[in-house]
Amino acid sequence: MERQRYIVRLSTEERQELEAIVKKGKGNAHKIRNAQILLHSDENGERLTVEAIAKLLHCNKDTVCEARKRLVTRGFRGALERRKREHPAVEQLFDGAAEARLIAIACSTPPEGRSRWTLQLLSDRVVELKIVPHCTANTVHEVLKKTNSSLIYGNVGLSPRSRMPTL
Repeated sequence: MERQRYIVRLSTEERQELEAIVKKGKGNAHKIRNAQILLHSDENGERLTVEAIAKLLHCNKDTVCEARKRLVTRGFRGALERRKREHPAVEQLFDGAAEARLIAIACSTPPEGRSRWTLQLLSDRVVELKIVPHCTANTVHEVLKKTNSSLIYGNVGLSPRSRMPTL
């Protein structure tokens, strides 16, 4: 089965921009590699075969074909930039409201028999109150680490300087 062939025809402005990206050598490696692939694939210049480009740039033939395909299907900018994910790999457990409730709990007085909130106590409490379906102490730590409230640091054993649990 033969691959579908995508023909690359660059304008002089596009070619100059790609040459500038390659010449500077700064930026993301995939952007530079894609610029090199497109320059070598240009029908208006010295066009190389897929195999020759892959060998020259030390990449897979599929990488060359995909870069050409992105240029034709998504346009010049789409061929250079990575596409943003529509959905994150892991959904955020705490949204703004849940985060605010966690901070309010952390700032409140600790449970009976405790001198302060621990990360484990906080994680158990947010699950108990059905703020989130599940939670670990590490997740609570990451959420609280984003805040700069000194009340939180004192109540959960975090020092404002190190943001690490005190022992």
